[in-house]
Order: sequence, then structure tokens, then C-alpha cells
Amino acid sequence: MPRDRDPLVVGRVIGDVLDPFTRSISLRVTYATRDVNNGVELKPSQVVNQPRVDIGGDDLRTFYTLVMVDPDAPSPSDPNLREYLHWLVTDIPATTGASFGQEVVCYESPRPTVGIHRFVFVLFRQLGRQTVYAPGWRQNFNTRDFAELYNLGLPVAAVYFNCQRESGSGGRRT
Repeated sequence: MPRDRDPLVVGRVIGDVLDPFTRSISLRVTYATRDVNNGVELKPSQVVNQPRVDIGGDDLRTFYTLVMVDPDAPSPSDPNLREYLHWLVTDIPATTGASFGQEVVCYESPRPTVGIHRFVFVLFRQLGRQTVYAPGWRQNFNTRDFAELYNLGLPVAAVYFNCQRESGSGGRRT
């Protein structure tokens, strides 16, 4: 796919969160019955519970790390908490899903208060089991630094959705 048509480039996920990479593993994220496709709009009420995450691959001795971040926290115009870590699961065996991995940072449902936020799922291949650990905080997480710290290399897959506050536009009250 040409870089200028890649939805991760168009949505500025490549740039704000990730460096360019080539997808090599399938990643399917589903909230109830809604599949997450790049740029799809989901409401906070639809993403309260952690999603089902299925990953591909073929070697059961290969393990993956799943990161979920909000690069627009607390607001897209002033993302001074970029990136906010919503979920971190390690040691996910190939051909399974996040439920088979080790949840090291529990799922925190998106609750954006201002503007449209991007929520990004990134999948990395691990060098081995139990080689990735939880950071000490959620705010100002950095996916690139995290990948470098644990020798994860470039992502093998990523997908994102947009989410904004429900009930009203969130503007000034009169």
C-alpha cells in the first residue's frame, strides 16, 4: 500500500506514535461485535470493557506484546500527557489472543473529555518470554522508547480507532 494512502500515516499514528513499519502479523481487535478498523469512530460506552484481541503468526514459540495508548491525552490541541498507556499485555503466544498473555497494566477504558482522541493498539514481537515489564506510570509513556528498552524492534501490526466524549458536543455550557 502506498505510504500516502496508509491509514496509519493519514491518521498521524505513524509520526506521532510509531515509525514507519511493515505489517507482518494479523491483528484483530473487537469490542463486543464491532471490529476496530483504522479510523473507525467508537463511543466511550462501546469501549468500556477490554476488547477481544486475536493475533496471527505461525510459531507457537513466538510471543508478542500488545500496547494500547492515547497520543491525544488530555486533549488533541495540548497532548501534554502523550502517550497515555491504557493497556499492556505481554507474553501472548502466536495464533492466540491477549487473553492468553500476561496483563501487566490492566485495561483502562477510554474516557476522552475534549476533542477526538486516537486510541492505538500496537503489536510487537518479543525476543523471548518474560522479557518485557510494566512501566511505573501510565502518563507520558513512549511506545518508541519502550520498544527500544526491551529490544522489540519495529511493530509487526497496529490499528487505531477514534473516540470522543458522548452526550453533547463538549463545548461551553450556556
